[in-house]
Amino acid sequence: MKNTKLTMGAQTIAAALAFGGGAVMAQESVEKCEDATSAECKAASDEAIELIRIHGVQQSIYRYNKSGDPRRLADLVDTPQTISVLTQDQIQESGRTDLKDILQAQAGVTLGTGENGNAFGDRYIIRGHEARSDVFVDGLRDPGMTTRESFATERVEITKGPSSTFAGRGSSGGAVNSITKKASTAYNFGRVDAAVGTDEHMRLTVDLNKTLSETSAVRLNGLYSSEDKPGREGIERDREGVQLSYVNQPTDRLSFTGDLYYLNAEDIPDLGSYYDRDAGYPLEDIPVYAQDEDFQNSEVTTFTLRTEYDISDNVRFYNATRVGKTENEYITTGMRGTNRDATDPTAPGAYTLSLSNHQGWQEVDYVTTQFNLFWDTAFAGVDHRFVFGFEYTDESVDNGVFNMDYTNPSNCLTSGRRGVSESYCLLDGSGNEVENISGLMGKAFTRGDADALFDIETYSLYVMDTFELTDDLNVFAGLRVDSYDYTNATSGRSGDQLYAFEDELYNGHLGLVYDVTENGNIYASYSTATNINGGESDLGANCGYGGICGTPEQASQADPEQVENIELGTKWSLFDEKLVANAALFRITKSDVHESVGDAYSTLGTLNTGENRVEGIEFGLSGDITDKLSIQASAAFMDSEVLKSYSEDNLGLALSNFADESFYIQMRYQPNEKFAFGGDYSYQSEMYGGQPDTAAGYSAETGEYSIVVPDYQVVNLFANYYHSESLTFRVNIGNLFDEEYWTAAYRSGAFMYIGDGRNITGTVSYEF
Repeated sequence: MKNTKLTMGAQTIAAALAFGGGAVMAQESVEKCEDATSAECKAASDEAIELIRIHGVQQSIYRYNKSGDPRRLADLVDTPQTISVLTQDQIQESGRTDLKDILQAQAGVTLGTGENGNAFGDRYIIRGHEARSDVFVDGLRDPGMTTRESFATERVEITKGPSSTFAGRGSSGGAVNSITKKASTAYNFGRVDAAVGTDEHMRLTVDLNKTLSETSAVRLNGLYSSEDKPGREGIERDREGVQLSYVNQPTDRLSFTGDLYYLNAEDIPDLGSYYDRDAGYPLEDIPVYAQDEDFQNSEVTTFTLRTEYDISDNVRFYNATRVGKTENEYITTGMRGTNRDATDPTAPGAYTLSLSNHQGWQEVDYVTTQFNLFWDTAFAGVDHRFVFGFEYTDESVDNGVFNMDYTNPSNCLTSGRRGVSESYCLLDGSGNEVENISGLMGKAFTRGDADALFDIETYSLYVMDTFELTDDLNVFAGLRVDSYDYTNATSGRSGDQLYAFEDELYNGHLGLVYDVTENGNIYASYSTATNINGGESDLGANCGYGGICGTPEQASQADPEQVENIELGTKWSLFDEKLVANAALFRITKSDVHESVGDAYSTLGTLNTGENRVEGIEFGLSGDITDKLSIQASAAFMDSEVLKSYSEDNLGLALSNFADESFYIQMRYQPNEKFAFGGDYSYQSEMYGGQPDTAAGYSAETGEYSIVVPDYQVVNLFANYYHSESLTFRVNIGNLFDEEYWTAAYRSGAFMYIGDGRNITGTVSYEF
């Protein structure tokens, strides 16, 4: 779509930037471009608007025009793929801070639990496919199952559909890319946000950009936060973080930007409820049963250097290099409903709630570098915008467990997979809660040795081209090859094994965009992705959750899983290009799926025997309906089905952890300069527990799915009061109706994660 109008008047820009160093630039824009529409003025206006987006307190922005990935050259409205952008303003006004909570509310995205109930961090599932390893920061893969915070995040981009041309291996259903805040020489500003609230909520963030000279600047982002999980007193979340960004522009053509990022997250985790198969519903109103010794810690340290150089007017060079380390560890408690064994001395056969222990640790060391050469040139009578790229990544992941002991005597006997065992029960013989639940087990532990040493080294080459075939027809084409060398030394149930193999992955993307009118287009897209055997780094030789399947000999002979996506869509710019609307029909087919067989924890698998399909329609809105009313909305209506499987019983079943319907809307209304209010509503239909990328658990006897996560809807509200240009007050009410809901379930029906209860926070934002 051709964009020839300024989206905001120069006076509006000046008013919105009338503080700090940005005011001078804004005033210059006013004087130069009062009534002009030249390319030079358009660029000046866009730069000023970008400053508004960065500050984002006095004027909220719910729409963004460009991707933060520099390889995506077209505006998002002209990109032949569904990409949802969550801006800083939208995220802040929603009251969400962790990436898990931000993504959980979005249409087409669900959460899952990991092997042993946790898998170190959060699991994201996009359009029914695993995406826990498809998380990126500024276009570079962010490996490891870590806690991810938003204090240094400018916006979050969710790409729907296979994206291996950009992302490499994985990205079957899509990918998540967080764009970080960076230093700028264009302005000086400072901002402090302080919040207090219910559930002992405290949060303090600092954002300070300081120009050191005309060619250099530094930016500091800091975080301290602490709270109880709303509705679950004693389940704690503590965060400390800092990001320091420095930019140096020695010439007009050359710039260097370096970022140092650190986050320390220390939580007391909660594995939630369990699915009561007799009642056909999760157990409600459960006590907090986390033990005094429980913890979930995540420490992340990264350094990133970006180099940009304009070789000529039509040739540009870009490199991003990152070195990172994450340390993740947890000891947490699970709970399930069961009966005391017949040999129990207190209450034989009585119903009770028994506790279990789950634990592990992970260390990730990685280095990645990405080189891009951008070349704008005329070829065969057509103007092309080429991107030639090379990427190198080396990820090393050590996984291990803790040596556990229990210093307190057990208080019941229960039976399980390993027969009758001494256990810890929350209910006494009369069915009443026992005293001192948090000190029931008395956990003692030492750190054990690693039991899975994962390493993957990848070399990637890609080429992309964006061009106008005619005045109305735009084309995007991309090809990528990834050559990887994989090793995984595992121990445990299967004994000591060394897996080692190498292969090449080939993927492509072709998209056509046809301008129906000046304000609307239709597009068609075909894209692919590939997943390797054992591609998830946190599982060792556990076939069921993305770990490696089969013996070393079998694994080396397995083909990668293949994913194909066909998408037909349309995008429209409405209301003087202030609002973008999009709709897309899609079908994702995943073939050659590796399936776990035998025992649920088996390392055995049938290689390349499965096939599944996800198809549906997705809608989106983002931007301003009027000058006072802003909106960000998305809806997904999908269907999943197992097409092929080693087990005929799986055919026709839905995928696990998959919601057929999901909806999200966030609206903001500002009746005057002093006051704004709004809220968001999210809905997710029911989904069924099971292992990822396979059929959900199903009972042939009852004709129903075995583990059901009920549908839910959540309403949140916010209100802003702009006391002055420097001072803003905001109130957030989360889960207004205090609904008890569950976001995910483990394949056994245990570990049904509980959503946050009702909470209220007040935030003061001060700018200087």
